[in-house]
Amino acid sequence: MDGEDTAGLLHEPAAEAEGVARLRAPSATAVETTTDPVEAESLLAARRLALPALERLGRPLIEDIAVPRSRLAEAVREIRAISVRHDVPVFTIAHAADGNLHPIIVVDRSLPGLPDAAWEAAGEIFALALRLGGTLTGEHGVGVLKRQWVADELGPAAHALQRRIKRAFDPRGVLNPGKCL
Repeated sequence: MDGEDTAGLLHEPAAEAEGVARLRAPSATAVETTTDPVEAESLLAARRLALPALERLGRPLIEDIAVPRSRLAEAVREIRAISVRHDVPVFTIAHAADGNLHPIIVVDRSLPGLPDAAWEAAGEIFALALRLGGTLTGEHGVGVLKRQWVADELGPAAHALQRRIKRAFDPRGVLNPGKCL
């Protein structure tokens, strides 16, 4: 049912958008919402330009998590706290209507790898998604970075089952070697 989260509670999309806008207002340069289709397309165009803008600040580590829409504001607030706690810049872009968040960690491009603080922030963000009843990924998949957290989401039985399925279809381990569950 539209507007219903996993706990069975009804939420009005306009009220949710207003709540998220209110939450972001203190740290955002601008918060805009609309019901006008032409203006909505303009806002989407601006969103599409967000990643190229972040790339000017450093090397973005693009991630995605998804949480129940009723927990969206809490997720945004906690991601901000994680950013501050680890002194790591995290910029969150979202598909708020479906609870999909893109917390993008930006690191200095001159560094050879990801600093420990960025790894720790990413780990806390992934744990946050699970704690709020969400998932490690809403659209991008687990990938190499999240591989170490997938067992936490799946649980031991489902994780073992997925590994058995992988072995059944790829007994020699030649499909995407080193990138399996």
